[in-house]
Amino acid sequence: MSVENRAPVESILARHTVARVVYVGPVLLALFAVTGGWTGAWSAALGIALVVANFLLAGAILSISARISLQAYHAAALIGFILRLGLFAGAAYLIAALVDVDRLAFGISAVIGYLTLLIIEAIAVANGKERDLSWTN
Repeated sequence: MSVENRAPVESILARHTVARVVYVGPVLLALFAVTGGWTGAWSAALGIALVVANFLLAGAILSISARISLQAYHAAALIGFILRLGLFAGAAYLIAALVDVDRLAFGISAVIGYLTLLIIEAIAVANGKERDLSWTN
């Protein structure tokens, strides 16, 4: 099957990863609501939202570049990661500067949320739970 005719695997993976935020998000929100009150919960929610946006952007960039060429895909993977990392850091800085957030809750929820979602998705793919991805069967 050619790249143009296949399902956008990268976008599918990103959407599956983001869907699992329903497990990770409430735990982080509850943790920071207990430790930091409303500000902690709000800050954790912003951190998680930033992670979700980053995953969806990565899936879109990689899916679009895969349809262009293999070289574009590789460039998007490397350069896109660096650009998304900069965008992530810039957005985090902008949020912390403009909104009254608990920076510790914001940062920890973003890092823990990102890593936890990656680990959960990697385990799901390794165990074959992503049945709609032909290469995982």
